[in-house]
Parts: sequence; C-alpha cells; structure tokens
Amino acid sequence: MSLFLAVSMTGVLMVIGLAFDGAGQLRTMHRADNLAAEAARTGGQAIDRAQAINGGRKEIDEAAATAAVRSYLTAAGVTDHTVSFPVVDGEKRITVRLTITYDRYLLGLFDLTDSVTVSGEATARAITGP
Repeated sequence: MSLFLAVSMTGVLMVIGLAFDGAGQLRTMHRADNLAAEAARTGGQAIDRAQAINGGRKEIDEAAATAAVRSYLTAAGVTDHTVSFPVVDGEKRITVRLTITYDRYLLGLFDLTDSVTVSGEATARAITGP
C-alpha cells in the first residue's frame, strides 16, 4: 500500500507542478510582453526635439530612445534586451526585444529544467498628428 501511495503522490505532485509552473511561465510571458511594450513606448517618446521645435518632422532620436529603454528595463531588472529602429512606410519606429527567465519551483523537484527563458517584443512609433 505504501508503494502505491508513493507512486500516486509523485504523479499528483507532477500534475500540480505542471499546473503551477505552467501558470507561472504564462505570467512571465505576459510580463515580458508588457515590459517590452512599456519600454518601446518610453523610447518612442524620445523624439529629436531640435528638429520638432524648428517645425520639422517628429522623429525618434535613436541615442536618446536607446538610453530611455535601457534605463526603464534596468529599473525593471531586465538586462537582456535589444533595440532596433526599423523604417516602415518612411516612418522610423522603435522595436524592443527582451528575454527574462522564469525559475520553475515544483518541476525542479523532479529534476526537470529548473528555469525557462521567455521573450517579449513590441514596436512603437512617435505620434505625428496635427
């Protein structure tokens, strides 16, 4: 009877671990997307002020945007990220890609992977309305 109980409990703990750590991984994926979106918005606000004040086109200042993204993500505890500035239809945009790690709690007890890396990505643009 005790052998059956030990095997059954191991199975039950694995199912609970899958549910718990699966939900944790989903929360981490959601957090990665949110952080990427907020970092892209932060970088998208860094426009070339001199050009805009002189009546020119409102365009993202790459150096200032990169610094703003780095500052935001550092404060959030994210160190692994990239920033790029694709041009779409003649408009410069900012794309932020980042990765964060989720440490598995229960599945680590069964000698499965202790952590999983998830990524997030978001693109923003400077609002150039009237």
